[in-house]
Amino acid sequence: MDMRLDFTGRTALVVGGSSGIGNGIALAFRTAGADVHVWGTRPSAADYAGEEGADLEGLAYDRVDVSDADAVAAAARGFSRLDILVLSQGTVLYDRAEFAIEGFRKVVEVNLNSLMACAAAFHDLLAAARGSLIIVSSTAAFHATRGNPAYNASKTGAYGLTRTLGQAWAGDGIRVNGIAPGFVDTKLTRVTTGNPRRLEQTLRQIPVGRLGTPADMGHVALFLASPMAGYVVGQTISVDGGLVL
Repeated sequence: MDMRLDFTGRTALVVGGSSGIGNGIALAFRTAGADVHVWGTRPSAADYAGEEGADLEGLAYDRVDVSDADAVAAAARGFSRLDILVLSQGTVLYDRAEFAIEGFRKVVEVNLNSLMACAAAFHDLLAAARGSLIIVSSTAAFHATRGNPAYNASKTGAYGLTRTLGQAWAGDGIRVNGIAPGFVDTKLTRVTTGNPRRLEQTLRQIPVGRLGTPADMGHVALFLASPMAGYVVGQTISVDGGLVL
């Protein structure tokens, strides 16, 4: 069996791959030779031009509202083959907005419900390819998250969904696994990284002494989608520099 991280001839879709962690994962698969598609929220790839952490060169881009299950199903019909599906979509609301039911529902719709919509829409293609589904959750699934009940509940749900789909779909030839990022420097974490005092406090909690990067997540995604992880099913790997220890 060829154990190299070579994805030449494989097709990958990274939902939420237009920026941040998802973009880091998309770039990892691009570097490894895959034909990479990404879904984002802006009208076109050009709308991300010049934005830090958003490199869409060589990636096929589509705008898809993943909170709309019908839109997800329609976009999925545009694929004739899919070997790797990475679900990295996510949002968070600050200033206690998630304590209001409207804010809670908005976050859960994107961070949890859309995971199932995307997974179901691509099930048959992944089964045909004996492919890999990777769900990006968060180490927030393992502890309380002050001020963000919807984010925490949705990421905990994503962790459970990974286990359950891993068990349910292994017999279909689909390996389902997950990545739980720790504190990664992206636009969603700027509320902390942009505050020197908060950043210092955060770094003290991370044994390796640094924030994670989207590339760190991409490296683990390559492993999970590769033959080297061929006997790994339903597992979520914490990629956090030791944060949850």
